[in-house]
Amino acid sequence: MYTVAMKAPTYSQLLERAAERKGGVKAVEALLPKAASPRKLKALGSDRYLAEFTRKVFQSGFVWRVVDQKWSSFEDLFWRFDVEKLLMMPDDMLERKAQDPAIIRNLSKVRTIRDNASMIAATERGEGVSFGAFIAAWPSSDVIGLWAYLKRHGSRLGGNTGPYALRTLGVDTFLLTRDVEGFLRSYGIVDTGIGSRAAQRAAQAYFNDLQEQSGRGLGELSRLVSLGFGENRMGVASADAP
Repeated sequence: MYTVAMKAPTYSQLLERAAERKGGVKAVEALLPKAASPRKLKALGSDRYLAEFTRKVFQSGFVWRVVDQKWSSFEDLFWRFDVEKLLMMPDDMLERKAQDPAIIRNLSKVRTIRDNASMIAATERGEGVSFGAFIAAWPSSDVIGLWAYLKRHGSRLGGNTGPYALRTLGVDTFLLTRDVEGFLRSYGIVDTGIGSRAAQRAAQAYFNDLQEQSGRGLGELSRLVSLGFGENRMGVASADAP
């Protein structure tokens, strides 16, 4: 469990605060992310998981808009992220593709495409199910365990990169954005480095408690914190995006 310096807000208090700032409950509801169903996550191809991992790796520390503008070229150059084809790509071909001006030329990040294809394939062999089924079966009450899995077995999927990719794919996860971190620290829920296991466990416990109170998903609750206590303002994208 987490410890607090002062009593942390309940779900009702979070909703009330966000509604005050954003123009009412209806306006807040329109800003909350919706998680995909387990069935949809299971049906999603391994190529789409790899594509989103790659997109987030390239967006990390870079202008997201530029990555999005070049994304169709990434899809074309890397066979729409077909895992089996990518696993057969030799080093010299990978290095040539990394120099293609149609994409963002960063060899170390391009290497993560094949590395993460290997992670997906190894997961499927080890678990005996598709990667989508593996993701769909992971309990949201321990989503930080999935973060840790991607960080440990994948390439450049640590920090916020893996969690942001999961959120975009529809996995129900909270995000440790600046707004959310500031909130957790202000109530003493987190008092260590935000990337530490202790901080992640404390954050997971708090959001699990909120989920029990509300029946809402972790992603919705994370965004609710951001809307009510972050620096975002009406008409400005939340720091808890995407």
